Amino acid sequence: MTGCSAPLRAPGTRTFAVLDPANLEPIGEVADHTVEQGVDAVAVASAAFAGWAGTAPRARAEVLSRARELMVADRDRLADLIVAENGKSRADACAEVTYAAEFFRWFAEEAVRSDGDYSVAPAGGTRTLVTHHPVGVAALVTPWNFPAAMATRKIAPALAAGCTVVLKPAAETPLTALAVAEILTEAGVPDGVVNVVPTTDAAGVVGAWLRDDRVRKLSFTGSTGVGRVLLRQAADRVLNVSMELGGNAPYVVTADADLEAAVQGAMIAKYRNGGQACTAANRFYVHADAAAAFVAGFGAATEALRVGPGSDPEAQVGPLISTSAVRALGDLVASAVDEGARIAYQAIAPSGGGFFPPTVLTDVRPGADILQREIFGPVAPIVVWTDEEDLLRQVNDTEHGLAAYVYAGRLQDALRLAEQFEAGMIGINRGIVSDPAAPFGGYKQSGLGREGARAGLAEFQETQYFSVDLS
Repeated sequence: MTGCSAPLRAPGTRTFAVLDPANLEPIGEVADHTVEQGVDAVAVASAAFAGWAGTAPRARAEVLSRARELMVADRDRLADLIVAENGKSRADACAEVTYAAEFFRWFAEEAVRSDGDYSVAPAGGTRTLVTHHPVGVAALVTPWNFPAAMATRKIAPALAAGCTVVLKPAAETPLTALAVAEILTEAGVPDGVVNVVPTTDAAGVVGAWLRDDRVRKLSFTGSTGVGRVLLRQAADRVLNVSMELGGNAPYVVTADADLEAAVQGAMIAKYRNGGQACTAANRFYVHADAAAAFVAGFGAATEALRVGPGSDPEAQVGPLISTSAVRALGDLVASAVDEGARIAYQAIAPSGGGFFPPTVLTDVRPGADILQREIFGPVAPIVVWTDEEDLLRQVNDTEHGLAAYVYAGRLQDALRLAEQFEAGMIGINRGIVSDPAAPFGGYKQSGLGREGARAGLAEFQETQYFSVDLS
């Protein structure tokens, strides 16, 4: 493995096909790395660590700044890749590239602001000096739903801190990660600092990384179930871990909310990336006084959505990532209907491929099975509420606590409710919470640690202090 990326196809290397979820046609092949090759990537990253860690923070910052400029300039090509292998609409793909590039800019700025501390010990006579060091080789594992942003959200702080990395992208979307690695090479990242390892043996490669003493950090984004498995494995070495796991975001609308704004926010929170986001609004709680008007507005907007492949410039919602995801979502909706829910509104979706029609479910009873699941698709179950205490019980009755949303007429009411939500990120009168300058992460079984903001840099650092005797 050379440079910042793995080869798309090396002689004698086994490969696997990457499919377009809109039509299930292959769009390319990439090297399918074995466990042994994954371990080789760790060796390369380990050999490059001392040099990169010793690079001046300003120099690391300038490399990240150049990467951001190159990524923005290459937005159209990167968006085409995301559309092809992920399936999201072109508008969503372009927005992702812009968002992903911002992590390079933010952490370029943070690279030169790794604060330390100097203080007099309370007992006097000694001084305490606090500094930070890069944690070492970092293993990064990213999902398919945001193939550019999930990569840069991990790579950027790791490089800013002085770490080298091995990155395993999702097998569904490796092309974007490889393209990001090529941009980093062009920006000046030295050979061996960033190593992309596509593989169909995710458990084998990542398991080997967790057993390797040269790996000092694991940063994982994915399902809570897989996160639990990785945490058990990481425990054997007491490995430094960051986990961004599943979500079950409530979307609360109060009686006096601005319903036009609430509908607009719901369209973003629910249907961005076709609902395939851990921060997506997963269950809607609408006050009885506002329910009829909200459901009518939201339903009409849902039915008006244009569903189609990302190659259609007018498509607003693309396919799900796979036909198995379509079947699972269809089963979930059928089960909800069996429990008494009603399909009140539904868009038109093409047949075949990974397409699923955006759907609004009403008459959903509190405690229904669909409210306990991370839907990960364009289905919006709506529950009507009247009692605030009961609402809060329902909102917090989940093992997850990643994101939440609340729309209220009075900001004081929105904040009062939000402070009682067991969630790490809350959108108040807006349908999006992600921002490179904000700490991304959740409560409970939605994860450990934070990405983005100043906290994102700290995830890739070790704190060290010196006790200095001045007597």
